[in-house]
Amino acid sequence: MEFIDENLLKYTEEHSDNESEVLKLLNRETNAKVLFPRMISGHLQGRFLSMISHMIKPQFILEIGTYTGYSAICLAEGLQPHGKLITIDINDELTDMVKTYLDKAGLLNRIDHLTGDAMKIIPELKTNFDLVFIDADKENYCNYFEMVIDKVNHGGYIIADNVLWSGNVIKEEVEHDRETKGIIAFNEMISKDKRVSKVMLPLRDGLYLLRKL
Repeated sequence: MEFIDENLLKYTEEHSDNESEVLKLLNRETNAKVLFPRMISGHLQGRFLSMISHMIKPQFILEIGTYTGYSAICLAEGLQPHGKLITIDINDELTDMVKTYLDKAGLLNRIDHLTGDAMKIIPELKTNFDLVFIDADKENYCNYFEMVIDKVNHGGYIIADNVLWSGNVIKEEVEHDRETKGIIAFNEMISKDKRVSKVMLPLRDGLYLLRKL
């Protein structure tokens, strides 16, 4: 999953802004208590998401895939004063943990945490978004993109996580599972989509940064 030498990664983190104390605690607890802790955005990616959000100054953000709430907290740092972030996750077992840390971060009134199937929830959302972060089940990335593209304001942004998928995107097709196939299909679709400009970044497990034209 990591494409950079561990010492270089440490160097980049040391020369970036620090995590807040709340994020440090959340990072620690996720790694200690939650399955698949590698799914957390972590220090460097979290600071990148925060920076992008501050640059965009979004009024409304949609996140598909909450996990333990780390990325939601980072993205919310750049919200406008009366802005709102909606985050969706199908795993209700993490709800209490997410809400605990949203509360610690002072964001309970700015982040709406919805539990359920994003494929069913997204069509019901009446809000248009300035920023969307896709970080859920990989086989549905194409579906998520098509569901949100018309809800993104012109000039708004979509960020998709895990688009390098531990390097599996360039392995022989015989090794591809459903999630790998989903990521490859998404990457190919986006590379040809004229509705967005795009740049793929080899940050952590790969981020696809898209701007709606």
